[in-house]
Amino acid sequence: MTTTTLAVLVPLLPFLGALAGLLLGRTVPGLVRPLAVLPTLAALVIAVLVAARHGGGADIDSATELTPTGSVPVELALHIDGFAALVAVLVGVVASCVQIYSTGYLRDDPRYPSYAALVSLFTSAMLLVVYSGDLMVLLVGWEIMGICSYFLVGHYWETPEARAASLKAFLVTKLGDVPFLIGLFALAVDAGSFRITTILAKVADGGLDHPTLIALLLLAGVAGKSAQFPLHTWLPDAMAGPTPVSALIHAATMVAAGVYFVARLLPVFAASSAALVVLAVMAAVTMAGSALAALAQDDIKRVLAYSTIGQLGYLTGALAVGDRGAAVFHLLSHGAFKALLFLGAGVIIHAAGTNSLAAMSRMKGLRDRVPDAFWTMTVALLALAAIPPFSGFFSKEAVLGAAEHAATGHSETAPTAAGWIVLIAGLLTALLTAAYATRLWLLAFNGRGPEAPDHGRQPVTMTAVLWVLAVPSLAFGLTVGVLPDWFDGHSLTPTLTTSVLGTGFALVGGLVTYGAWRHTTALAARHPMGAVAADAGADGGVVEAEAIATHTPAYGDVAAAHDPADPGRLLLGPLHRHAAVGFHLDAVYTAVFVRPVQAAARLVRFLDREVVDTYVRGAGTAPRWLGAAVRRAQTGNVQTYLSALLAGTVVLAVAAVLVATAGA
Repeated sequence: MTTTTLAVLVPLLPFLGALAGLLLGRTVPGLVRPLAVLPTLAALVIAVLVAARHGGGADIDSATELTPTGSVPVELALHIDGFAALVAVLVGVVASCVQIYSTGYLRDDPRYPSYAALVSLFTSAMLLVVYSGDLMVLLVGWEIMGICSYFLVGHYWETPEARAASLKAFLVTKLGDVPFLIGLFALAVDAGSFRITTILAKVADGGLDHPTLIALLLLAGVAGKSAQFPLHTWLPDAMAGPTPVSALIHAATMVAAGVYFVARLLPVFAASSAALVVLAVMAAVTMAGSALAALAQDDIKRVLAYSTIGQLGYLTGALAVGDRGAAVFHLLSHGAFKALLFLGAGVIIHAAGTNSLAAMSRMKGLRDRVPDAFWTMTVALLALAAIPPFSGFFSKEAVLGAAEHAATGHSETAPTAAGWIVLIAGLLTALLTAAYATRLWLLAFNGRGPEAPDHGRQPVTMTAVLWVLAVPSLAFGLTVGVLPDWFDGHSLTPTLTTSVLGTGFALVGGLVTYGAWRHTTALAARHPMGAVAADAGADGGVVEAEAIATHTPAYGDVAAAHDPADPGRLLLGPLHRHAAVGFHLDAVYTAVFVRPVQAAARLVRFLDREVVDTYVRGAGTAPRWLGAAVRRAQTGNVQTYLSALLAGTVVLAVAAVLVATAGA
């Protein structure tokens, strides 16, 4: 079987599994779990085989024209390079782990059949994006992921938080998809094709007429799909969905799609220095802002959600300095340890028995009750904090090294300004990342909250997956010497300067957070009631009020504002109450966009009902009144008709006499 045929099967098998699951899930319940797990596992095995056959060698291209368009052709095309081969393996690994994990996590959920089918469809769509060699076919997978995220985030549709979160995720990403679609058409018109290879060849020849405009339009879609500032607000709220869905969205699909798209078309963005600077600024604001917000959250899943936004900022930062090898390296590394973190959080939530106990301020004694989650999440948090020798150290240092390379003027494509922006923001974020990772570890596994009910040992399907993902989280960095052959050939080995600075900042962040935790814990032990009262008076009401005003689920953030042993409050000080609600960005959007749109809608409704409908009703009423008047005249009485005729004759005679008199 040829490599091309095998590559076609990779997205096709999960799609067929999804279709069979939707058709047979309700009628044949025994097939639900096999149809969820086996096609995805088969796709993973084939993706590994495709990657092995590619071996970091020549790209694999195959295409057939779908239908004549009369202008720019649309082709069913495959384009498999080193990036695509490895990212497909990542998607297969995470999706398989999520499907296996979900068999235990949602074993009693009555909507599990539709959930499993949607996860398979989600996986198929992402694999289509990864392997696609034509932008219109890529767009199909891009949009399928959007609608799947709507249904999966809203899985618990009985709760208002899930309904609001699914709608918000759909609308915000669609807001970015509109300019993204325009940018795709503009790019195809400039290049004369939707084929990625043709477009890149055209860019290499300097054939794009509007590179800056096209790049900025495409970046809007990337910002929405990959949750980058200012279109990142949907991702924290998406935590209302099942935890395995969060792992899939954050680690290997959807949010990774935007970054992967830029990596595939990086020469298009590199053709405009202005676009790279905009991308660098977007990455810097995203990195620093999301890290500060993560330090103020109490719900464990929202901490991880803001963490994802920040780590994606590293990826877009690497792309802004022109190094897609570093970006995809961190994408692969982050996919492993972030999936582990979310699935570990799911074990914690499952152990507590309810999503409401995901607030870290309410956790106690979990270290001994969920040892699998404790040890594996410790590995993942060390990788997240970029502590050597864990995988996150190597991939994050590759990003910082690329930023330093651009900042010192050694990059052929990236502006020096972009390099400095990404480098400074990346180092600051390294400190903050270690701080919130340490805080999460301390509060989740060494917390002093009320004792949560013990729901017994977790299913093996959940805990085994954690150990599988712990392996790449620990050892994937060892591939740093091999990956350049799969990418652009640029070295990914950490440089001395950024390694020392990045690790130093991370250690400072972790140690300072630990010291703050010790201080606040001791303070709370001495004055528990006074500290709680003081904290509640400080900003608890503000956080809760804004959560209600913006229809944002608080997810335990109010509890965090009342927790006297939270080191985040001490570290952030007055900034804490603003960071806890995402720096009021939802409130700003409500004031700037939502309320004006609602006011315009009310005006349109008034004009439609009171003005347009008045004319419509009047157009029907006037003839009705005229008809009623004429109907009254038709009495059927001959004497009445003769009297009217005589009266008319008299009126005409009098009028004639008056006219004659006036003429004389």
